[in-house]
Amino acid sequence: MAESIDAAQFHDEPGIEDWRVVAARGACAVFRADSFAAALELAGAIGGAADAAGAAPDLDLRGEVLTVRLTTHGGEGMAEEDVLLARRISAVAGERGATADPAAVQDVNLTMTTAEPAGTRPFWAAALGFREAGDEDLVDPRGQGPSMWFQRPETPAPGGPALHVDVWVAHDEAEARVAAAVAAGGRIVSDRFAPAWWTLSDAEGNTVDIATWRGRDGDPA
Repeated sequence: MAESIDAAQFHDEPGIEDWRVVAARGACAVFRADSFAAALELAGAIGGAADAAGAAPDLDLRGEVLTVRLTTHGGEGMAEEDVLLARRISAVAGERGATADPAAVQDVNLTMTTAEPAGTRPFWAAALGFREAGDEDLVDPRGQGPSMWFQRPETPAPGGPALHVDVWVAHDEAEARVAAAVAAGGRIVSDRFAPAWWTLSDAEGNTVDIATWRGRDGDPA
């Protein structure tokens, strides 16, 4: 079994400047090509390089933008092989003139606060076409939509359930994202756990955590 590495160890490696770790879904890179045809060719070249390495990253092609996500190893996290593959993919992209856009990397999760998660979760799984993952989460089997986490409220909400969203961003983009949300009318509810996450609220009390890998899993931040 490949030896696992954490986000801090991944980012300490040379040659992975194009890549960012967000949430627990592995490292991700966004490449911008000059045209759709060029992006399509890049996807094929990356697919060939990954297949030769015995890997199968997720590729998402939208117009001239190709997102590449290195999938985790059976839930065990990243491994040294991910570093080698990330370097190879970046080299392939560079050879074809594609430009990395680390600021575009993010992952979105929804949180449902409910008094009876076990009774509510099956409904949302059926309605969204998701599958249950463990006792608290729903995931999109197509790997396209956000995951959904169910939790019990710490205190009863007098106005009923409110929406909470987790937005995982690149660790070097988080403060800019927080500032943009505040400038757009939000407010910081808590920065107690920053840089792991900042909690912000809109004018109606719906909240969002701007989250990164920093400040958790032993990272001293």
